[in-house]
Amino acid sequence: MSGTLPEPGRSPAERAELDAYSRAVTAVAAELTPRVAALRVLRRSPGGWFASGSGSAVVFTEDGFLLTNAHVVGHAEAGTLDFADGTTAPFHTIGTDPLSDLAVLRADAATPPPVRLGEAGALRAGQLVVAVGNPLGLAGTVTAGVVSALGRSLPARTGTATRVIDDVIQTDAALNPGNSGGALATADGEVVGITTAVAGNGLGLAVPINVTSRLIISTLLSDGRIRRAYLGLAGVPAPLPPALRARTGRRDGMRVVEVVPGAPAARAGLLPGDLLLTAEGEPVADAQALQRLMLADAIGRPLALTALRGDALVDVIATLAELPADD
Repeated sequence: MSGTLPEPGRSPAERAELDAYSRAVTAVAAELTPRVAALRVLRRSPGGWFASGSGSAVVFTEDGFLLTNAHVVGHAEAGTLDFADGTTAPFHTIGTDPLSDLAVLRADAATPPPVRLGEAGALRAGQLVVAVGNPLGLAGTVTAGVVSALGRSLPARTGTATRVIDDVIQTDAALNPGNSGGALATADGEVVGITTAVAGNGLGLAVPINVTSRLIISTLLSDGRIRRAYLGLAGVPAPLPPALRARTGRRDGMRVVEVVPGAPAARAGLLPGDLLLTAEGEPVADAQALQRLMLADAIGRPLALTALRGDALVDVIATLAELPADD
Protein backbone atom coordinates (compact mmCIF):
# COMPACT_ATOMS: atom_id res chain seq x y z
CA MET A 1 0.00 0.00 0.00
CA SER A 2 1.42 3.39 -0.98
CA GLY A 3 0.75 6.85 0.39
CA THR A 4 1.75 8.91 3.41
CA LEU A 5 0.92 8.20 6.99
CA PRO A 6 -1.48 10.65 8.60
CA GLU A 7 -0.07 12.99 11.22
CA PRO A 8 -0.75 11.40 14.63
CA GLY A 9 -3.47 13.06 16.65
CA ARG A 10 -4.79 15.41 13.96
CA SER A 11 -7.51 14.92 11.37
CA PRO A 12 -7.08 16.23 7.80
CA ALA A 13 -9.54 19.04 8.60
CA GLU A 14 -7.54 20.05 11.68
CA ARG A 15 -4.31 20.05 9.67
CA ALA A 16 -5.93 22.22 6.99
CA GLU A 17 -7.07 24.73 9.63
CA LEU A 18 -3.58 24.82 11.13
CA ASP A 19 -2.05 25.40 7.69
CA ALA A 20 -4.45 28.31 7.06
CA TYR A 21 -3.55 29.83 10.44
CA SER A 22 0.17 29.50 9.70
CA ARG A 23 -0.21 31.06 6.26
CA ALA A 24 -2.05 34.05 7.73
CA VAL A 25 0.57 34.66 10.41
CA THR A 26 3.56 34.21 8.08
CA ALA A 27 2.03 36.58 5.51
CA VAL A 28 1.55 39.29 8.14
CA ALA A 29 5.07 38.72 9.46
CA ALA A 30 6.56 39.05 5.98
CA GLU A 31 4.71 42.32 5.37
CA LEU A 32 5.31 44.00 8.73
CA THR A 33 8.74 42.86 9.93
CA PRO A 34 10.65 45.18 7.53
CA ARG A 35 8.46 48.12 8.62
CA VAL A 36 8.82 47.75 12.41
CA ALA A 37 12.11 49.13 13.70
CA ALA A 38 14.00 48.46 16.90
CA LEU A 39 14.23 51.80 18.66
CA ARG A 40 17.02 53.03 20.93
CA VAL A 41 16.42 56.24 22.86
CA LEU A 42 19.39 58.59 23.35
CA ARG A 43 19.66 61.29 26.00
CA ARG A 44 22.16 64.10 26.28
CA SER A 45 24.41 64.42 29.33
CA PRO A 46 27.40 66.66 30.11
CA GLY A 47 29.62 63.83 28.85
CA GLY A 48 27.72 63.35 25.59
CA TRP A 49 24.89 61.08 24.44
CA PHE A 50 23.95 57.86 26.22
CA ALA A 51 21.33 55.13 25.59
CA SER A 52 18.45 55.34 28.06
CA GLY A 53 15.76 53.00 26.75
CA SER A 54 14.54 50.82 23.92
CA GLY A 55 11.38 49.64 22.24
CA SER A 56 9.84 49.44 18.79
CA ALA A 57 8.45 51.89 16.21
CA VAL A 58 6.21 51.49 13.17
CA VAL A 59 6.69 53.33 9.86
CA PHE A 60 3.33 54.87 8.91
CA THR A 61 4.10 57.44 6.17
CA GLU A 62 6.07 57.39 2.95
CA ASP A 63 8.25 60.29 4.13
CA GLY A 64 9.64 58.60 7.23
CA PHE A 65 7.28 59.30 10.13
CA LEU A 66 6.94 56.53 12.71
CA LEU A 67 4.55 55.71 15.56
CA THR A 68 5.66 54.44 18.96
CA ASN A 69 4.65 54.81 22.61
CA ALA A 70 5.05 58.05 24.54
CA HIS A 71 6.41 56.07 27.50
CA VAL A 72 9.17 54.62 25.30
CA VAL A 73 10.36 58.04 24.14
CA GLY A 74 9.72 59.94 27.38
CA HIS A 75 11.37 63.35 27.16
CA ALA A 76 14.10 62.19 24.77
CA GLU A 77 14.64 64.28 21.67
CA ALA A 78 16.49 61.73 19.54
CA GLY A 79 17.66 58.15 19.07
CA THR A 80 18.33 55.50 16.46
CA LEU A 81 16.21 53.05 14.49
CA ASP A 82 17.44 49.61 13.42
CA PHE A 83 15.51 47.91 10.59
CA ALA A 84 15.31 44.23 9.70
CA ASP A 85 17.41 44.71 6.54
CA GLY A 86 20.36 45.88 8.68
CA THR A 87 20.02 49.60 7.98
CA THR A 88 20.12 52.17 10.76
CA ALA A 89 18.58 55.64 10.81
CA PRO A 90 18.74 58.42 13.39
CA PHE A 91 15.41 59.92 14.44
CA HIS A 92 14.14 62.98 16.25
CA THR A 93 10.93 63.25 18.28
CA ILE A 94 8.07 65.22 16.72
CA GLY A 95 5.63 65.01 19.62
CA THR A 96 4.29 62.83 22.43
CA ASP A 97 0.89 62.41 24.12
CA PRO A 98 1.16 60.55 27.45
CA LEU A 99 -2.62 60.19 27.86
CA SER A 100 -2.97 58.08 24.71
CA ASP A 101 0.62 56.75 25.07
CA LEU A 102 1.32 57.68 21.45
CA ALA A 103 4.37 59.43 20.04
CA VAL A 104 5.38 60.47 16.52
CA LEU A 105 9.01 60.31 15.36
CA ARG A 106 10.73 61.39 12.15
CA ALA A 107 13.55 59.33 10.69
CA ASP A 108 16.48 61.38 9.40
CA ALA A 109 17.24 58.86 6.64
CA ALA A 110 15.33 56.66 4.20
CA THR A 111 12.88 54.16 5.70
CA PRO A 112 10.99 51.13 4.35
CA PRO A 113 7.48 51.71 2.93
CA PRO A 114 4.74 52.35 5.51
CA VAL A 115 2.37 49.83 7.02
CA ARG A 116 -1.33 49.90 6.19
CA LEU A 117 -3.30 51.41 9.06
CA GLY A 118 -6.65 49.76 9.77
CA GLU A 119 -9.60 50.58 12.00
CA ALA A 120 -9.74 49.08 15.48
CA GLY A 121 -13.47 49.78 15.69
CA ALA A 122 -14.05 46.82 13.39
CA LEU A 123 -12.30 44.36 15.74
CA ARG A 124 -14.22 41.62 17.53
CA ALA A 125 -13.30 39.57 20.59
CA GLY A 126 -11.76 36.28 19.48
CA GLN A 127 -10.35 37.70 16.24
CA LEU A 128 -6.83 36.67 15.21
CA VAL A 129 -4.16 39.33 15.69
CA VAL A 130 -0.40 39.31 15.11
CA ALA A 131 2.15 41.34 17.10
CA VAL A 132 5.49 42.38 15.59
CA GLY A 133 8.15 44.05 17.70
CA ASN A 134 11.56 43.77 19.29
CA PRO A 135 11.12 42.28 22.77
CA LEU A 136 14.23 42.02 24.94
CA GLY A 137 16.28 43.32 22.01
CA LEU A 138 15.33 40.37 19.78
CA ALA A 139 14.60 42.13 16.48
CA GLY A 140 11.72 41.10 14.26
CA THR A 141 9.90 38.94 16.81
CA VAL A 142 6.44 37.75 15.73
CA THR A 143 3.73 36.42 18.06
CA ALA A 144 0.08 35.65 17.43
CA GLY A 145 -3.08 35.38 19.48
CA VAL A 146 -6.60 36.71 19.64
CA VAL A 147 -8.36 39.87 20.71
CA SER A 148 -9.22 39.02 24.30
CA ALA A 149 -11.32 42.12 25.02
CA LEU A 150 -11.98 45.65 23.79
CA GLY A 151 -12.56 49.00 25.47
CA ARG A 152 -10.21 48.43 28.41
CA SER A 153 -8.69 51.30 30.41
CA LEU A 154 -5.07 51.23 31.54
CA PRO A 155 -3.94 53.24 34.58
CA ALA A 156 -0.35 54.32 33.92
CA ARG A 157 2.16 56.29 35.95
CA THR A 158 4.14 58.97 34.12
CA GLY A 159 6.57 60.96 36.21
CA THR A 160 4.65 62.02 39.33
CA ALA A 161 1.15 61.73 37.88
CA THR A 162 -1.22 58.80 37.44
CA ARG A 163 -2.96 58.83 34.09
CA VAL A 164 -5.50 56.60 32.42
CA ILE A 165 -4.98 55.35 28.87
CA ASP A 166 -8.48 54.76 27.50
CA ASP A 167 -10.02 52.26 25.12
CA VAL A 168 -7.06 49.87 24.81
CA ILE A 169 -7.15 46.49 23.07
CA GLN A 170 -6.47 43.42 25.23
CA THR A 171 -4.75 40.47 23.53
CA ASP A 172 -3.19 37.17 24.56
CA ALA A 173 -0.46 37.49 21.89
CA ALA A 174 2.79 37.17 23.84
CA LEU A 175 4.33 40.57 24.59
CA ASN A 176 7.52 41.35 26.49
CA PRO A 177 9.55 44.47 27.35
CA GLY A 178 10.71 45.93 24.04
CA ASN A 179 7.44 45.15 22.26
CA SER A 180 6.19 48.58 23.33
CA GLY A 181 5.69 50.74 20.26
CA GLY A 182 5.36 47.74 17.94
CA ALA A 183 2.51 46.73 15.65
CA LEU A 184 -0.65 44.78 16.38
CA ALA A 185 -2.22 43.72 13.10
CA THR A 186 -5.16 41.77 11.73
CA ALA A 187 -4.82 38.66 9.59
CA ASP A 188 -5.02 40.99 6.56
CA GLY A 189 -1.86 42.80 7.69
CA GLU A 190 -3.59 46.05 8.66
CA VAL A 191 -2.13 47.64 11.80
CA VAL A 192 -4.97 48.24 14.25
CA GLY A 193 -2.96 48.93 17.39
CA ILE A 194 0.39 50.03 18.82
CA THR A 195 1.40 47.61 21.56
CA THR A 196 1.82 49.44 24.83
CA ALA A 197 2.06 47.21 27.89
CA VAL A 198 2.35 43.78 29.42
CA ALA A 199 -0.21 43.63 32.23
CA GLY A 200 0.42 40.03 33.25
CA ASN A 201 0.94 36.52 31.98
CA GLY A 202 -1.03 36.20 28.73
CA LEU A 203 -2.37 39.75 28.97
CA GLY A 204 -1.01 42.34 26.54
CA LEU A 205 -2.47 45.73 25.70
CA ALA A 206 -2.37 47.96 22.62
CA VAL A 207 -3.45 51.53 21.82
CA PRO A 208 -6.12 51.27 19.08
CA ILE A 209 -5.90 52.92 15.70
CA ASN A 210 -9.30 54.62 15.45
CA VAL A 211 -10.90 58.02 14.84
CA THR A 212 -9.62 59.40 18.14
CA SER A 213 -6.03 58.21 17.76
CA ARG A 214 -5.90 59.40 14.15
CA LEU A 215 -6.86 62.88 15.37
CA ILE A 216 -4.13 62.68 18.02
CA ILE A 217 -1.55 61.59 15.47
CA SER A 218 -2.56 64.38 13.08
CA THR A 219 -2.28 66.98 15.86
CA LEU A 220 1.13 65.68 16.94
CA LEU A 221 2.32 65.97 13.34
CA SER A 222 1.14 69.57 13.08
CA ASP A 223 1.64 70.92 16.62
CA GLY A 224 4.00 68.51 18.37
CA ARG A 225 1.73 68.21 21.42
CA ILE A 226 -1.85 67.65 22.50
CA ARG A 227 -3.54 70.18 24.74
CA ARG A 228 -6.50 68.45 26.33
CA ALA A 229 -8.80 68.13 29.28
CA TYR A 230 -8.93 65.08 31.50
CA LEU A 231 -11.40 63.50 33.92
CA GLY A 232 -9.14 60.98 35.68
CA LEU A 233 -10.98 57.69 35.86
CA ALA A 234 -10.64 54.19 34.43
CA GLY A 235 -13.64 52.16 33.36
CA VAL A 236 -14.89 49.18 31.39
CA PRO A 237 -18.14 48.60 29.47
CA ALA A 238 -20.78 46.97 31.69
CA PRO A 239 -24.44 45.94 31.16
CA LEU A 240 -27.25 48.04 32.58
CA PRO A 241 -29.63 46.40 35.07
CA PRO A 242 -32.70 44.95 33.30
CA ALA A 243 -35.13 47.58 34.60
CA LEU A 244 -32.91 50.47 33.50
CA ARG A 245 -32.28 48.77 30.18
CA ALA A 246 -36.02 48.52 29.56
CA ARG A 247 -36.58 52.16 30.56
CA THR A 248 -33.75 53.66 28.49
CA GLY A 249 -33.54 51.23 25.59
CA ARG A 250 -29.78 51.03 26.17
CA ARG A 251 -27.77 47.94 26.92
CA ASP A 252 -24.49 49.23 28.39
CA GLY A 253 -22.87 51.91 30.52
CA MET A 254 -19.31 52.26 31.76
CA ARG A 255 -18.33 50.78 35.12
CA VAL A 256 -15.83 52.96 36.99
CA VAL A 257 -13.01 50.72 38.20
CA GLU A 258 -10.54 53.36 39.37
CA VAL A 259 -10.66 57.06 40.19
CA VAL A 260 -7.36 58.97 40.20
CA PRO A 261 -6.93 60.75 43.57
CA GLY A 262 -7.27 64.52 43.25
CA ALA A 263 -8.46 64.35 39.62
CA PRO A 264 -11.68 66.07 38.46
CA ALA A 265 -13.65 62.81 38.72
CA ALA A 266 -12.58 62.39 42.35
CA ARG A 267 -13.38 66.01 43.21
CA ALA A 268 -16.84 65.60 41.64
CA GLY A 269 -17.53 62.61 43.91
CA LEU A 270 -17.43 59.72 41.45
CA LEU A 271 -16.51 56.40 43.08
CA PRO A 272 -15.19 53.02 41.93
CA GLY A 273 -18.19 50.83 41.25
CA ASP A 274 -20.35 53.64 39.85
CA LEU A 275 -22.00 52.79 36.55
CA LEU A 276 -21.59 55.88 34.36
CA LEU A 277 -24.62 56.42 32.13
CA THR A 278 -24.38 59.85 30.48
CA ALA A 279 -22.06 62.81 29.97
CA GLU A 280 -23.69 66.10 28.98
CA GLY A 281 -26.86 64.09 28.39
CA GLU A 282 -25.21 61.80 25.85
CA PRO A 283 -24.91 58.03 26.44
CA VAL A 284 -21.60 56.74 27.76
CA ALA A 285 -20.91 53.07 27.08
CA ASP A 286 -17.12 53.06 26.83
CA ALA A 287 -14.00 55.11 27.47
CA GLN A 288 -13.90 56.43 23.91
CA ALA A 289 -17.26 58.19 24.40
CA LEU A 290 -15.67 60.21 27.22
CA GLN A 291 -12.39 60.72 25.42
CA ARG A 292 -14.16 62.48 22.56
CA LEU A 293 -15.22 65.17 25.06
CA MET A 294 -11.68 65.79 26.32
CA LEU A 295 -10.71 68.36 23.71
CA ALA A 296 -8.74 71.51 24.45
CA ASP A 297 -11.83 73.75 24.51
CA ALA A 298 -13.29 71.64 27.35
CA ILE A 299 -10.57 72.70 29.81
CA GLY A 300 -12.14 74.53 32.78
CA ARG A 301 -15.69 73.77 31.69
CA PRO A 302 -18.21 71.89 33.84
CA LEU A 303 -19.17 68.40 32.63
CA ALA A 304 -22.53 67.01 33.79
CA LEU A 305 -22.39 63.29 34.52
CA THR A 306 -25.06 60.80 35.59
CA ALA A 307 -24.16 57.49 37.21
CA LEU A 308 -25.97 54.57 38.80
CA ARG A 309 -24.73 53.93 42.36
CA GLY A 310 -26.42 50.90 43.80
CA ASP A 311 -30.11 51.49 42.99
CA ALA A 312 -29.89 55.29 42.91
CA LEU A 313 -29.15 57.69 40.08
CA VAL A 314 -26.43 60.20 41.01
CA ASP A 315 -25.84 63.50 39.17
CA VAL A 316 -22.45 65.17 39.55
CA ILE A 317 -20.63 68.09 37.92
CA ALA A 318 -16.93 67.65 37.14
CA THR A 319 -14.84 70.68 36.21
CA LEU A 320 -12.37 69.41 33.67
CA ALA A 321 -8.72 70.24 34.25
CA GLU A 322 -5.91 70.51 31.71
CA LEU A 323 -3.74 67.45 31.48
CA PRO A 324 -0.22 68.62 32.41
CA ALA A 325 2.13 68.62 29.46
CA ASP A 326 5.07 67.79 31.73
CA ASP A 327 5.41 65.79 34.92
